[in-house]
Amino acid sequence: MARDDLALYAGSGILRGMAVAPSLKPVVWIGSAKDDLVAFPEAVVGAIGYALYEAQKGNKHPSAKPLHGFGGAGVLEVVEDHDGDTYRAVYTVRLAARVYVLHVFQKRSKHGIKTPKAKINLVKARLKRAEEQHAEWLKEQKGSDEHG
Repeated sequence: MARDDLALYAGSGILRGMAVAPSLKPVVWIGSAKDDLVAFPEAVVGAIGYALYEAQKGNKHPSAKPLHGFGGAGVLEVVEDHDGDTYRAVYTVRLAARVYVLHVFQKRSKHGIKTPKAKINLVKARLKRAEEQHAEWLKEQKGSDEHG
């Protein structure tokens, strides 16, 4: 990814927690996902960040693929290779109006492409937490609509 593309994406405010344009879905970071992402090499941050930006716009980046074991295309994984290492970000768009980033990690195993079971279990736990947060957010939205 070109440096200008990274600057353009970073300008969208996704990593700084800034408000986004009304046409973009906000990103909600679950657990340590945001801290884990910003610790990656700049090129990886830019590539994964751009894929998340596409999700915010309601699009699916070409490198975003459904993560097996989650029943369809609601949980997606972006895989980015950099300097011989593989980095992954898992997010969900199945919860309306928001993009929840569930887990971001560097794949340690050099054998196979399968996501390790421990990582899948962590994604499942964070998906459950995202669903709970989303339900709470929906309640707050409904309450503000009734009182607003």
